[in-house]
Amino acid sequence: MHLLGISRGKQFSPNMTDNDTAIFRAVVDVLEHSGCKVDRMSEDEFCALYADHLDQVNVDAIFGMYRGMETINLLDELEMLFHIPSINPCWGIHNAIRKNLTLVLQTSGIPIPETQIVDANFRFDESINYPCWLKRGDACAQVREDVVYCANSEQAQAALQAFQRRGIVRDIVVCEHLVGDLIKFYGVEGTDFFQWDYASRGYSKFGLEAHNGVEHEYPFSVNTLHSLATRMAENLKLPIYGGDAVVSATGEIRIIDFNDWPSFARCREKASHAIAKKIIKEYEENRKR
Repeated sequence: MHLLGISRGKQFSPNMTDNDTAIFRAVVDVLEHSGCKVDRMSEDEFCALYADHLDQVNVDAIFGMYRGMETINLLDELEMLFHIPSINPCWGIHNAIRKNLTLVLQTSGIPIPETQIVDANFRFDESINYPCWLKRGDACAQVREDVVYCANSEQAQAALQAFQRRGIVRDIVVCEHLVGDLIKFYGVEGTDFFQWDYASRGYSKFGLEAHNGVEHEYPFSVNTLHSLATRMAENLKLPIYGGDAVVSATGEIRIIDFNDWPSFARCREKASHAIAKKIIKEYEENRKR
């Protein structure tokens, strides 16, 4: 089985030590120990090499942590023209864009905060439940300013204007702030791998988890959380995933975020084996079709 692994960033380097590189490298190691041949490159390297030469891509399947639109479009063409599957699939990456994610969740019956999508002309008033969050909807959060906590209408309006100054004038997601324990979960759909932990016990990308304070460890059903995560993975077409949820004092679980292929920093070893297993399984199932 010949695979191509695509990592995030401009240039693939096996010596990098960030969390994304670590999980990518761990998955490659497991695949190679399973007998797979794995070529490795970054998104930019892939696009530069194959943008005009897709017919030269000679692998059985592609996997990785890609998010760039050029990469995704090329992988989409590869699947349509040459039937080379990618894992996570391209349509799943499209679904992970916050606006698309919000629309899917609003129609799927998954419990989420009160949420709406607005543009730069929106005016905040007392019809909104405060505190609330403003999040850019045209992409996943890339910098701290892409996700803003607002205590009142004045802060929300100021945040909206800040988005506008950055050229983000459409597809801004507004959702209520939920009080409760903030938890992070990780899974690989179709395997027995699923783990969760409190957000305060691990790495924080932007430090925004502080708005939920210290957890109270409210009791809740892990089986329910796993079931919700599996439904989301299936609906969004994102078998390799991570997400965030808030557990209320009554044990109610509501999902506030869902991501394609996170770093799995808290559970890298177990995750790498599950991801490799999923990649091999997806290829074998695709071959039978």
